[in-house]
Amino acid sequence: MLSVPGASLPANRDVFIGHKGIYRGAFWLLYLAMAWIVFQIEGWLVASLRSDLGLLWWRLVIEGCMMLAAILPGFVMARIEDRPFGGFGLPVQRAFRRNFWVGTLWGIASLSMLMLALRVAGTFEFGSLLLHGARIFKFAAYYAALFLFTGFFEEFLVRGYSQWALARVMNFWPAAAFLSVAFGYIHGANPGESKTGMVAAGLIGFFLCLTLRRTGDLWWAVGFHMAWDWGESYLYSVPDSGALLPGHLTNSSFHGPDWLTGGSVGPEGSYLVFVVVGVLWVLFDRAYPEVKYGAK
Repeated sequence: MLSVPGASLPANRDVFIGHKGIYRGAFWLLYLAMAWIVFQIEGWLVASLRSDLGLLWWRLVIEGCMMLAAILPGFVMARIEDRPFGGFGLPVQRAFRRNFWVGTLWGIASLSMLMLALRVAGTFEFGSLLLHGARIFKFAAYYAALFLFTGFFEEFLVRGYSQWALARVMNFWPAAAFLSVAFGYIHGANPGESKTGMVAAGLIGFFLCLTLRRTGDLWWAVGFHMAWDWGESYLYSVPDSGALLPGHLTNSSFHGPDWLTGGSVGPEGSYLVFVVVGVLWVLFDRAYPEVKYGAK
């Protein structure tokens, strides 16, 4: 049974949960139901803005709504669970501190390693600049904000309360495996996604579970997630899970077989991404040897 340092349930409830996994599963479903309801309400509230906003700003609004839909029910569950919200992986006192920025550096560095490998293989061309002047910085800031929202949404939804709740039923790693498979499967809804890309998304998600386990929170994972997506969509201007977004920096291009380039999926669909994830796992395991989340 998962025990988060600094946060504990009354003994009688611990016993009840330990013998009644269905109780914990019901709480997880309650959280997911609240997240869905919050998003529906948000959609109703902002629907009138769609005609006034361009595609880019509308996408930012929707991503912000999804972030809030994932996080706000976490505060409700914290009251129900009688524990601090930070125990679910996003302690406010650690917001945007060392873990976040180190994770950001690892995210952009690991993606750059993948893109460099594709360039050396002769399958990727950086291309020339499409943006100039102030537009370079405006779009860089826009995509940083967009993917920060994405990082918060996906990390807290999958590896925040969900990971915490299910780990109390099946322990940390079985819960991480289950949620990572679900994370990869959900990516199948993206246009242009492939089976290889879905597997890669699941494995990256499983790696991010390791970062939660060893850093003690989700801030490292949020920084990594933001930087990886920002690097794909803006800096290297390649498809991200099947989507090539407007306002990217260069007119980069791929040449070669889909198994190497990733095809319509982008670099996440390349077989080389599995090598990158393996290297990340080994390096992170050595850099962060201590278990800080769910340690018994």
